[in-house]
Amino acid sequence: MARGFSYPIDALDCQSMKRFWEAALAVPRLEGGYGVVLDGRPLRLPGGSILATEKRRLAEAIADEWHRAGGTKGGEMTQEDVPLTRILASAQERIAPDPKPVVEGITKYGETDLLCYRAEDHRLAARQAEAWQPMIEWAALALDAPLNVTQGLMPVPQAPESLAALQAAVARHDAGGLAALGVAVPALGSLVLGLAISLGRLNAEEAHRLAIVDEVFQEEFWGTDAEAATRRQSRLDELKLAERFLALMAD
Repeated sequence: MARGFSYPIDALDCQSMKRFWEAALAVPRLEGGYGVVLDGRPLRLPGGSILATEKRRLAEAIADEWHRAGGTKGGEMTQEDVPLTRILASAQERIAPDPKPVVEGITKYGETDLLCYRAEDHRLAARQAEAWQPMIEWAALALDAPLNVTQGLMPVPQAPESLAALQAAVARHDAGGLAALGVAVPALGSLVLGLAISLGRLNAEEAHRLAIVDEVFQEEFWGTDAEAATRRQSRLDELKLAERFLALMAD
């Protein structure tokens, strides 16, 4: 039996590594589900387990990113070439064995959700209310999690019942869904918006547009900052990645 290709423990964080395979393919596993083979050898994750998923299309998408990574044999590849692998690796090896810490960590964002903090400038506050209040109302109705809204940056406490409802909504996700939320929620600064993506209420671009209301407002007065624009695009790319991963997991 082929021992398999196990990329280095720090491969998903390294600057680059050399491609040494010709082809990557998604294949059924004898144990059930699907895996990926590189020149016939199973792809292993940093912890040593063989990459596995129940979803054929996800396995095919991961095989495709490894097939493209580095261009040709001997080429240089980085973690940016295999983003779906990063998320599945997190789900399979870090989250699945014990989801509770991840559920609790993601839920923490609900305590200081972006949507709950409105500006003191009445013009920006009005724009925030128009953009964000529908999502606050959605959280109350769809998630049974009414949230308190405040003006300014001083923390506003949320009802324990609302936080418990948000945690229950997070906990209903499987390991893959939690891994995707772990990408989306920090990028948005909002648990509500992250859940809205995972539950199909918003797409990635819509959620991103809501998350940058403040930035866009400031740019109208001070102009566009190139570095800020680059960071914003990076966050949108991460959201689209999480959205794609969720779609592949749902198929």
